[in-house]
Amino acid sequence: MKNLLIQTEELPAFENINVSDVEPTIDKLLAESRIIVQSLLANTKNYNWDNLLQTLEDMNDKLNRTWSPASHLHSVADNDQLREAYNNCISKLSDYSTEMGQNEELFHAYEQIAGADSFKFLSTAQQKIVTNSLRDFQLSGIALDTKAKERYKLIQQQLSKLQTKFEENLLDATHAWRKLITDKDELEGLPESCIELAAQTAKDVGKEGWIFTLEFPSYMPVMQYADNASLREEIYGAYVTRASEKGPNAGQFDNSEIMNKILQYRTEKAKLLGFESYAHYSLATKMAENTNEVLDFLNNLIERTKKYAEQEYEELTLFAKETANVPRLQAWDVVYYSEKLRQKKFDISQEELRAYFSVNQVIEGLFAITEKLYGVTINQREGVQIWHKDVMFYDILNQEGEISGSFYLDLFARRHKRGGAWMDECIVRKKTSTGIQNPVAYLTCNFSPPLGDKPALLTHDEVTTLFHEFGHGLHHMMTKIEYSGVSGINGVPWDAVELPSQFMENWCWEKEALDLFARHIDSGEILDNKIFKKMMKARTFQAGMKMLRQLEFSLFDYRLHMEFAISDSLIIQDLLDEIREKVAVVETPDFNRFQHSFAHIFAGGYAAGYYSYKWAEVLSADAFSKFEERGIFDKKTGKAFLQSILEQGGSREPMDLFIEFRGRKPSIEPLLRHSGITA
Repeated sequence: MKNLLIQTEELPAFENINVSDVEPTIDKLLAESRIIVQSLLANTKNYNWDNLLQTLEDMNDKLNRTWSPASHLHSVADNDQLREAYNNCISKLSDYSTEMGQNEELFHAYEQIAGADSFKFLSTAQQKIVTNSLRDFQLSGIALDTKAKERYKLIQQQLSKLQTKFEENLLDATHAWRKLITDKDELEGLPESCIELAAQTAKDVGKEGWIFTLEFPSYMPVMQYADNASLREEIYGAYVTRASEKGPNAGQFDNSEIMNKILQYRTEKAKLLGFESYAHYSLATKMAENTNEVLDFLNNLIERTKKYAEQEYEELTLFAKETANVPRLQAWDVVYYSEKLRQKKFDISQEELRAYFSVNQVIEGLFAITEKLYGVTINQREGVQIWHKDVMFYDILNQEGEISGSFYLDLFARRHKRGGAWMDECIVRKKTSTGIQNPVAYLTCNFSPPLGDKPALLTHDEVTTLFHEFGHGLHHMMTKIEYSGVSGINGVPWDAVELPSQFMENWCWEKEALDLFARHIDSGEILDNKIFKKMMKARTFQAGMKMLRQLEFSLFDYRLHMEFAISDSLIIQDLLDEIREKVAVVETPDFNRFQHSFAHIFAGGYAAGYYSYKWAEVLSADAFSKFEERGIFDKKTGKAFLQSILEQGGSREPMDLFIEFRGRKPSIEPLLRHSGITA
């Protein structure tokens, strides 16, 4: 029987993938890859791109294409059997990666290619792959002695297991809590969309009433709108203690020990490779040049932002005191009274805006904007195998009508799907023996699903999230690079990878763009100027508090990975408390365990790199300012961004690409202006 995991020319056959095939298939491909590498090194003496590196590119692409659907299913349709297969494979893939990174013959082959006269005849992308690979050999411990190499391998194994376990604990903790309400009076203040979702959730499990969960579409409306303060307090307490030793499921999915072990192993790895700390190690693959540059960047933004945040919080506390006689704001009051204050000041709410953002109209508008900017066409394709009935598939066609990229779109929250929003690679663009392999992306969000025969309605925040992830997708799909090592987002320094995603968000705030899709679900009328002006006035509402919160997380992440190297007895909670004391304006309860669910740094790729969001936001705001100067749909500027940023992938340094597009180095001023924070 054909193994449906191994697809070299087609899309993954999601509906027919057998979980029992996953581990044996990965075993087979890893064994084949080892034989190929051994054979190449044994039979070749004068190495070049064609007789070594192209074969390695093709070999790695086959492995990645096979692993991609299995890994993706673990994120969007998890079950016990898949989880076991995933965990077993992650360990084997980690071993294989370490083995290749410490293969001295392979390393010397790359050195030989880099030192040969023929190196200068390679394309820019090929040269970048070789130089990146030589750097990565060093970061994989190629220079270590035998004993240290074994230790490095063990560390990598343990980190793979621990990071996966962190995320699984978070998923399980999120789904372990639910609250059934049978008295409708307790739902006072909640929008109808939230009540309907809670009723549907209850109905799905055969209960009468309303069930609330810790999935974001259920959690956030309670925090924002529920007049019932005890309900807000209860759901807040459950949410901020997920996967910790506190809260309603205390200790059941506790990430406390896992976090410490992850930090211990990361620190040991960094020191093994000769770095002072994991924060120093992480900069080897980033734009920022040293730890002082990162810390100065964050502290400068904190200094410029904090006075605005303090004024905003003072205004909020005064509002709560005067309107509701609240002597002291609790953490579960902040979002609720902020929404009340927003409505009072600007006469607008996210719920009111929902009516203008039905999901199909938003998708059509997103595509129309992309088509105007880059001269492409986006069409839905039927008949593609998917993992859930809600998933859709689209092709991006160039001006000649040829497919240049494709993507799966999975928008709605459900059980067995991890929270948040992300873009991931299914297939990477590369040159093959028969032509060009087109890139395919997964675009995943967790919005409130449609209820009954009504279409899903998005908040403006959710619209912005969709545009953000689509920006990542365009970076992956619009690349012209023909070598997978630096195609799309591959090889892009982590603190520049958010540039195209945050850049796309800007069109959510432009009337000319909104007119393409923001239409009232009942009347069909476009968003009128009066509402738009309210939106724009409200855009910078509590912008200081929001920015300060992100800076708090960024500073915590970076200092944690620096200072754990000085003292591995460092208590994570103590460091976070110290940073909050200096940075935050909102008081956090003692029981809050935010770090236990901080998957970005403990399970994702943002360890010692969460600052990347703000770093790249400087780039994206400044890039967009060129459109503000010339017109948001200016074709010449759109073409320049496409050619200088999106098409180049990781083939060149991001600062060089930015200067090519903008004509100068980036300025921080557009970001501060967009945030309402001025000198």
